[in-house]
Amino acid sequence: MPAPRRPEPAGPAPAAEPDASPAVRVLKKYPNRRLYDTQTSSYITLADVKQMVLDGAPCEVRDAKTSEDLTRSILLQIILEEESGGVPMFSAATLAQIIRFYGHAMQGVMGAMLEQNMTAFTEMQKQLVANSTKFSPDVWTQFLRAQPNAMQSMMDSYAEQSRQVIEKMQAAGTLFPGMAGMPGFPPAKK
Repeated sequence: MPAPRRPEPAGPAPAAEPDASPAVRVLKKYPNRRLYDTQTSSYITLADVKQMVLDGAPCEVRDAKTSEDLTRSILLQIILEEESGGVPMFSAATLAQIIRFYGHAMQGVMGAMLEQNMTAFTEMQKQLVANSTKFSPDVWTQFLRAQPNAMQSMMDSYAEQSRQVIEKMQAAGTLFPGMAGMPGFPPAKK
């Protein structure tokens, strides 16, 4: 059972700085698999955690007994639910390829590369949204008609860049004795 909340100290609260990022919201996971939001003093669901992520609210999940960080586990559980229902983001081949990187010498590099690619893709999306306010309705109509071709071209370029990075990583892997190339990839072209 969660401990009762302590009363706030008397007096005005310190003013938050305008550029200060919001405090990390702490969620506790209990043995009965329930999640407790310490900010609202209430039990929440995975759907609520998903909404926090979508809203950009920083949060972390801690085991109520041990204080072990369970954030990644909960986020993976949300991804599993999203992948199981609706339209999956990852194909079976992509998931198999990710699994092949576990335990491989390039595992850390692959994780970093995926994170950098996600960051780059998010920035590209933000720029598209920021620039979209400059378009008139006619321009948007033309854009939407051409969108499949434009998106395909953009994704082809992105995929080509990723392929080149993987080939470079594979070539770098052969520089180290005893370290095989990238798992699941053919040998680098010479």
